[in-house]
Amino acid sequence: MKRILLVNGPNLNLLGTREPEVYGSDTLADVERLATRVAKEYGLAVRAVQSNHEGAIIDAIHEARKDCDGIIINPAGLTHTSVALRDALAGVALPFGEIHISNTHAREEFRHHSYLSSLAEFVILGAGIQGYEFAVRRMASLLAR
Repeated sequence: MKRILLVNGPNLNLLGTREPEVYGSDTLADVERLATRVAKEYGLAVRAVQSNHEGAIIDAIHEARKDCDGIIINPAGLTHTSVALRDALAGVALPFGEIHISNTHAREEFRHHSYLSSLAEFVILGAGIQGYEFAVRRMASLLAR
């Protein structure tokens, strides 16, 4: 069975309570359940990881080389700051999609740049947690090739 690594970055453990006007009221557990449910429709498995620590996220990405076929990542604030995260994703050579719950281009100027987007197979912004559903469906399509 093919597997997707679902990575959620810093502060996403606070979904459901953090800035609900921006991120909604769904929790990280809701996100993981949604992604898992949709993946099962395609015969895919999901391994979900969330960390507030850049190094732990990079370690999880490196580990994915062993047993994952693709990565869906919401890098959160690391989107705009982490060359190391970009290098990790490039280094494992797995297809990945970048996702953000909010439309980062409609927010503060510093959120308009992503170090990851130019490497990503796809980018989904501003669809709320439904973006995770879109991301899993897109990844399933890529993995079916």
